Amino acid sequence: MDINGKRVVVTGAAGGIGKALAEAFKNEGAAFVLIADIDGKKASITADELGFKSMQIDVGKENEIESLISFMNQEVGGVDIFCSNAGIGGVPGFFEVKTEDWQDIWDVNVMGHIHAAKHVLPQMIKRGSGYLVNTASAAGLLTQIGSAPYSVTKAGALSLAEWLKITYGDKGIGVSCLCPQAVETAMTAQGAGTAGVDGMISAEECAASVIMAIKEEKFLITPHEAVLEYIKRKASDYDRWISGMQRLQKKFEDFYSKALNRSQENSS
Repeated sequence: MDINGKRVVVTGAAGGIGKALAEAFKNEGAAFVLIADIDGKKASITADELGFKSMQIDVGKENEIESLISFMNQEVGGVDIFCSNAGIGGVPGFFEVKTEDWQDIWDVNVMGHIHAAKHVLPQMIKRGSGYLVNTASAAGLLTQIGSAPYSVTKAGALSLAEWLKITYGDKGIGVSCLCPQAVETAMTAQGAGTAGVDGMISAEECAASVIMAIKEEKFLITPHEAVLEYIKRKASDYDRWISGMQRLQKKFEDFYSKALNRSQENSS
C-alpha cells in the first residue's frame, strides 16, 4: 500500500515503537495520524511534536475503540491504516499471576486487536481497501521465557492477524503482524532478559521494518533476522526446539537466582 495521503491510527503511540511509527508515517506523507495512548498527557505532547491530534484511550475497552473510529470518521472521513500497537508486559511468571492479571493483559494484548479489527474493518471492506498492522512479538512465535501471560497473549495476537489475513486478504485488506525481539522502549528499560539474546534494536529500526512491510504488503515482520531461522528450526523438529528452549530456561533460572543472591547479599 502507498502510505502517502493515508489516514492513520496508531495506538500505544505516546512513546516507543508507536511514536516511531507515527514519525515514520509522517515522513512517508500520511495525511493524518492519530496519536492514541492510555497516557493522554504524553500522547498530547507527541501529537504536538508531530503536528497531529491525540486521543486518550484504553484499547481493552471496546466502547473507547468505537469512539476512536467515530472520531476518525468525523475528523478525516475514515481510516486507511490502523496500527494496533498498544501492549503491556503484564505480570511475569505463572503461579504468581492472579486471575485479574491474566484478564488485564488479555484485554490489552488480545482484545485490543479484536476490538480494532471488528470496528474498523467494515468501512475498509466496503471501500475495498485498508490495512491493519498488529504488534505482537517474537514471543508469539517462539514463547517468552519467564512469562506465561506474555507468551500466550502474543501468540493470540499473531493467530488473530493470521486469521484476518486469510479471511479478508482477498477483499482488499492488507494485514501485517510485527514480531520483534527486544526493542529500546520503556518496556525494556530495566533490561531485555532473554528477548535480548540477539541484540536490541531501536524503535526507529522497528518502525522502518513496518513501513517496508506495508509497502510490500508482507504479512510477517521480523526486524531481528534470527527469528526466521528459529521458526524454521521449530517447524522442522518441534521436540528438538523445545529441548533447546528448556536449556535457555535453565540459563534464565540460573541467572536470576544469582542476581537475587547478589541483591540479598548487598542488602544485608
